[in-house]
Amino acid sequence: MIDIHSHILPGVDDGSQSMEESLELLAMAAESGVDTIVATPHCNIPGEFENYVSDEIRSLFERLDRARERAGIPLQICRGMEVYATPELPDLLRRKQVWTLNGTRYFLMEFAFDEDPGFCSKILRQCRDFGYQPVIAHPERYYCIQEDPDFAFDWCIEGYPLQLNKGSILGRFGPDPRRTALLLLQHGLAACVASDAHSPRQRSTHMAEIRDYLMERFGADYCRLLLEENPARILGGRELLGYEPIPF
Repeated sequence: MIDIHSHILPGVDDGSQSMEESLELLAMAAESGVDTIVATPHCNIPGEFENYVSDEIRSLFERLDRARERAGIPLQICRGMEVYATPELPDLLRRKQVWTLNGTRYFLMEFAFDEDPGFCSKILRQCRDFGYQPVIAHPERYYCIQEDPDFAFDWCIEGYPLQLNKGSILGRFGPDPRRTALLLLQHGLAACVASDAHSPRQRSTHMAEIRDYLMERFGADYCRLLLEENPARILGGRELLGYEPIPF
């Protein structure tokens, strides 16, 4: 499996708080069947987690990867960021101040949970006009999608991949995100599923449980698409595969 969304870089956001915790998250991922994971620290959250590309964050990523190698943990770590959508985001992309997913045109974008869907659509178009491809992080957690999933259908039709959180599907964020996540899955709108891991004890990198759930509920082909094929295509900068979206 490939996990494109995790907060495993230590001490930079509300995810892992130490190198030891990061190594525990990596070992847990590998044990559960993950062979590639993307470190996606929060980025561009004003006054909270900025984490723009810098020598410091490059060095931290390299130190984590060296520590992983010394510990003998058999997986690959790729670079990325979970970039918060603000009006300045297209310019940040243009100036290469955020990491895309493994250096491709794909990057992970998140919105405020109560963001206006008109702003979401506007900033998505602007980023694509600059030649980048936003992957929308956990749309099932946004209030506008919970209230009107047609927004998610429109984004999917317009070519913006939707990344669902394993915790939402398994009910760990409450009934509304779970209901919405299952609806998006049932209508063929999800491009991939990721951990959005924050710690070994809560929102972890362990992906076997979501693999088993998806396999049982939606079948082997859809499970493979969400956890292997499309994540690999994202990290390779290739076009994604999917089922024909079903309108609501």
